[in-house]
Amino acid sequence: MKLLKKVGLISFFTLILSACVTTQQMNAQAASQYNQVKQQASAQGALDTSSSTARRVRAVFNKMKPYAEQENTTGVPFQWEIMVIRSNDLNAWAMPGGKMAFYTGLVEKLNLNDDEIATVMGHEMTHALKEHSKAGANRSAVIDTAFAITQAVVGDVNVGGYSGLGMLKAYGLDRPFSRSDETEADELGLYLMAKSGYNPRAASQLWIKMGKATGGAGGFFSTHPADSDRQANLEKWLPKALEYYNARR
Repeated sequence: MKLLKKVGLISFFTLILSACVTTQQMNAQAASQYNQVKQQASAQGALDTSSSTARRVRAVFNKMKPYAEQENTTGVPFQWEIMVIRSNDLNAWAMPGGKMAFYTGLVEKLNLNDDEIATVMGHEMTHALKEHSKAGANRSAVIDTAFAITQAVVGDVNVGGYSGLGMLKAYGLDRPFSRSDETEADELGLYLMAKSGYNPRAASQLWIKMGKATGGAGGFFSTHPADSDRQANLEKWLPKALEYYNARR
């Protein structure tokens, strides 16, 4: 009976693997969630539509949007949109399909210039363009299923009071992929801002500012690259970015 149950579990999880989310589904779900967030922000008086910070963010967004559209290789047109949220948080994000948000604290606390705003904008746009959320959702479904099957068949391993399989999943599979996504967003975002006419030299200073403000978190136990790795990568990518930037001048 136990063996039959295990076989049944494996069959069930195999069906789950075939149900990975599509681009259209992910974008539609994101648009619905985005509208809910926007409505909540508006109801709480946190939706910024008139400040100088909001105008600057939207101006950078509008300048970069046509170049982001050119980089869309998903086969599905994006409905790009951005909202500015009044918050002291140092945050910005992009959802599937090009739904974005920028927090005023990021601009005002770090005293960002337009090139630095474009650095963040390009980074977040790249997350959407490369469908990192979709890849993450599908990858998580596959990884979760694989681990569920493993646990059903062989059981878990306890490491110092923690689930051995869970630790391997978190630090050996999920997070390295996330750091890979972040590095890709750094690189392609740098090129995107440069193509849009923003100076890619600003990227290094932006991440230095961010590192100081956040304590320089990064490395193996984080989803973001370590500051030293990020700076080394930026130096490596800068010549190509400058070619894009100088071609516009």
